[in-house]
Amino acid sequence: MQVLLVVYDNGSYIPWFPQGLAYIASILKQEGHQVKIYNQDVHHYPDTHLTAYLDQNQFDVIGISTIAGYYQHKKLMAIADAIGKSKNRPEHFIIGGHGPSPEPDYFLKKTGADIAVIGEGEETIVELLDALAEHKSLKEIKGIAYRDGSEVVINPRRELIQDIDSIPMPAYELFPIEVYRLLRFPHMSSSDFSLPLLSGRGCTFTCNFCYRLDEGFRPRSAEAIIEEIKYLKKNYRINYIGFADELLMSSRERTAELCEKFLAAKLDIKWDCNGRLNYASPDLLKLMKESGCLFINYGIEAFDDTILRNMNKALTTKQITRGIEATLAADISPGLNIIFGNIGENKETLRKGMEFLLKYDDGAQLRTIRPVTPYPGSPLYYHAIEKGLLEGVEDFYQNKHLNSDLVAVNFTDMSDDEFHEALFETNKILLENHYKGKKELMIEQARELYLERDTNFRGFRQT
Repeated sequence: MQVLLVVYDNGSYIPWFPQGLAYIASILKQEGHQVKIYNQDVHHYPDTHLTAYLDQNQFDVIGISTIAGYYQHKKLMAIADAIGKSKNRPEHFIIGGHGPSPEPDYFLKKTGADIAVIGEGEETIVELLDALAEHKSLKEIKGIAYRDGSEVVINPRRELIQDIDSIPMPAYELFPIEVYRLLRFPHMSSSDFSLPLLSGRGCTFTCNFCYRLDEGFRPRSAEAIIEEIKYLKKNYRINYIGFADELLMSSRERTAELCEKFLAAKLDIKWDCNGRLNYASPDLLKLMKESGCLFINYGIEAFDDTILRNMNKALTTKQITRGIEATLAADISPGLNIIFGNIGENKETLRKGMEFLLKYDDGAQLRTIRPVTPYPGSPLYYHAIEKGLLEGVEDFYQNKHLNSDLVAVNFTDMSDDEFHEALFETNKILLENHYKGKKELMIEQARELYLERDTNFRGFRQT
């Protein structure tokens, strides 16, 4: 079949490589389908361009995948409208990703799409396209929802792919990697080229604000990861890997194995990942640094033990402090993520989070505090519905989740005005601190340039 996969424009100057669609493209190519990518993200095409493009080209299937943010929801609706306006609309319009998966009924009705893939898509899309090509019934295909007249049918979920090494490498050759590789990660030089890469799927933890697309954790083998890195180095000169899975540091043992095998393979790369502070021991961090790790993004979320328990974070403030100090001692930058507004939060817990950020900020990234958002499918989403704070998915997207930096559902005893005023005062302090550090750094560079005749100086630039 002729398949068009749409990569939507999220407004970024350098967009994130669309790994999910690249995996789907790869499996479809392997099965003999003709796949084309529509890069709205790279070219910043207006939505009307997609309508005109469809008018001029013939496809059997059009697909798009989105996450569950307010912007992505609006973008999906706009793209769906552009598809619907085409005089040459493909026969089958398929949606998928974290956005549609927990509430496919709503998304199918709002977008006019024919089918939603629920959860992991590689096996589902192959079976689905075979059924569509042969005009077979969709009722036996696991992992989809579909429109049947005015009704939406939701089939049982599909079992997860246990051997994810069996999934072919993303179809990098279909994408403009020369653009995606310009994405900046912490501590990159201007001559580094980067790409995100997955070391596994899922997460072993169950935070109340997180929607689990996949249950549990399924790691890729170190050998498969190394093979992909070598491919990227050889074909695209990638020397910085941003491990984009939810949790590369799924255990001390697994993380150590990866680092040891990276060193044995002499990869000579820089990399960063998402990590867990309960695993951040000095010995492990030393090994990570030796294998090229420069930055670990930690989901701290709160610096109060009661709130950490309320959100089922499985962390304590002692573990957080010990892990961050060990990370800094290993000469690795820590990403310090704090959110506000979970069950039981107040101005005091917000103050604790802010003071933690100020104490351990090393200037690698600008960090502000955002409100917690109960995304559909998460335990916090169902808690909000149970408590009468949210009516459901339509209320969430149409009335509540209007911007990721504004409160969607208020779980505190504060009014919304008090909530936003507290966030303003907090983030004002964090912003002033960040730019004070940048100012001091640039003045020091100027001092070294003029008073010490620093011939390595290349101008007051930012990358």
